[in-house]
Amino acid sequence: MLTNLYIENIAVIEKTSVDFAKGLNVLTGETGAGKSIIIDSINAVLGSRTSRDLIRNGCESAFVSAEFTDPSEQAAEILREYGFEPEDGVVILQRELKLSGSGKCRINGRPTTAAVLKAVGVYLINIHGQHESYELMSPELHINYIDKLGENEAELTEYQTAYKKYKSLKSELEKAQYDEAERERRMNLLKYQVDELEAADMYAGEYEELIEQRTVIENKEKIASALSEVKELLNGGDETDGAIQSLEGACSSIDEITSVYSDAVSISERLNNAVYELEDCYNEVVAMSETADGEVESLEEIEDRIDLIHKLSRKYGTTIEEMLDFLDKARKELDYLEKYEENRESLAADCKRARQKAQELAEKLSEKRRATSVSFSSEVKKEMSFLDMPDVELVVRQERCELDKNGCDNIEILISTNPGEDPKPVAKIASGGELSRMMLAIKNVLADKDDIDTLIFDEVDTGISGSASQKVGLKLKEVSGSQQVLCVTHQAQIAALADSHYKIAKKVTDGKTYTSVTPLDHEGRRNELARIIGGVEITQTTLDYAEEMLNQGTACQ
Repeated sequence: MLTNLYIENIAVIEKTSVDFAKGLNVLTGETGAGKSIIIDSINAVLGSRTSRDLIRNGCESAFVSAEFTDPSEQAAEILREYGFEPEDGVVILQRELKLSGSGKCRINGRPTTAAVLKAVGVYLINIHGQHESYELMSPELHINYIDKLGENEAELTEYQTAYKKYKSLKSELEKAQYDEAERERRMNLLKYQVDELEAADMYAGEYEELIEQRTVIENKEKIASALSEVKELLNGGDETDGAIQSLEGACSSIDEITSVYSDAVSISERLNNAVYELEDCYNEVVAMSETADGEVESLEEIEDRIDLIHKLSRKYGTTIEEMLDFLDKARKELDYLEKYEENRESLAADCKRARQKAQELAEKLSEKRRATSVSFSSEVKKEMSFLDMPDVELVVRQERCELDKNGCDNIEILISTNPGEDPKPVAKIASGGELSRMMLAIKNVLADKDDIDTLIFDEVDTGISGSASQKVGLKLKEVSGSQQVLCVTHQAQIAALADSHYKIAKKVTDGKTYTSVTPLDHEGRRNELARIIGGVEITQTTLDYAEEMLNQGTACQ
């Protein structure tokens, strides 16, 4: 639900903050006062394309913020998809517009884009007006009404899962359609690549080992000299003792006093351990010397191996691991192509079964839609008749089509507003006022099924009489029982039914126009209704009539 709208420097609005409530929220005001600016501001914060002309004259930037509480689970889910989470059940959308064009968008204080605002906004607010009846003007969206009324979510989800599987298998099958010459060429290439890599007989880590071996061979004399010197220093030579012998002598000397001097016991243990450690080091150095002396591979052989790996890496991957991965994939593809006929027949059979399942689910869904369409037409027609469109004929045209994401149906709502005329597409028949009333009728039929918490009707009363306005107001009131409704209106009959009433007014100060939005109390509403009824001159009669309308409106609540 939209709980607060803050607007700054949008057209004639310098700065205003409006708190909206549950139920029916009505906005009224004189022509040109700025009612359309409220809708433009909401559209802006919902990510719609905007013009720099929307920025107030003399200002470099404009700002709109919309706060929503307790968003629907569907809205919360789309927010999470984009990396946002309602904070304590609150979602705040913000948009800054700049003359320079470098505006900023935020959700709960974090940066985002206008595209994300738009993607999220459609799950928070539906705007319906003479220029916003996009859903009705777009036949491809009409199927959603039928699915909502029929509560087809489970069946549609099951079908779409089957359809995705079928499309995936079909795509795989199409990729597998080789002609024989192309298959032979591909197999020959793969055989060459597999043979070349298998002949190389590489293993993970081999390159690093070769580099180390090359380094050892290049420094063989230096290594041998160092190891020889270490052996002599540790174990002595023909005429000198080494560190091991010297340390053994120290052990013998300290051991002589351990029985009479307890403090020497610890030193004795440490010296003996040091002897064992040095002997281990000596043995390892001896083994290293033997390994270095026993090196059989020549430097030339190692260089050739390194060159081979470099050559293969230019074709199959920068590392041996990548080349081995390439080899594994090449083997699998070669095996697939060698068993092409067998694999293709199996894949074709899987694809056929998947399509049959999707088709069965689509036809089951289609039958349910056909039954729902009858009740949809009847219920919407009944609602539109109440809204002073008694001669309307409404038909849901359902035609079979190839399987797509929605099943096997093309669904379009056809309408006739005059007796004797055949129903035709909505876009070709309905006027702006008729579209708004039709959308109101549909929303009333789907009131318990719609996931959008806030509905905005912009001048839904355009082109209708006072009696029809009363009926439109009653339907708006009915819808507002399950969803928050904001309505911009010129009709007192609608305004009188509001749960919350806001007056949009403008004044000129020092040559500048300022628009304000003010919540009205009972007295303020009475005066505003009297203004709408009587125009410039407000009489006691119009005030009394306005009071009567408010009392009647209260009785409807």
